[in-house]
Amino acid sequence: MLSKILIISVFVAILYTLASSFYFLVKDQGDGERTVRRLSWRVGLSMALVLALWGGFHLGIIEPQGVNPVQYPSP
Repeated sequence: MLSKILIISVFVAILYTLASSFYFLVKDQGDGERTVRRLSWRVGLSMALVLALWGGFHLGIIEPQGVNPVQYPSP
């Protein structure tokens, strides 16, 4: 359950940085560095989320679910 909360909170942070970068793009009319900083944070958070998901799958913390989930052999 903790992993789900963490994933959702990082995803909400990614959406927040995306929305705020759009706001600063419109407000500064493309002349400020705030938009670039926010988009850089968004890329960093997205990469961190992907790496955390990948690591969680391989460490067995997160188990894939769906129509045809991949079954990893137990160590």
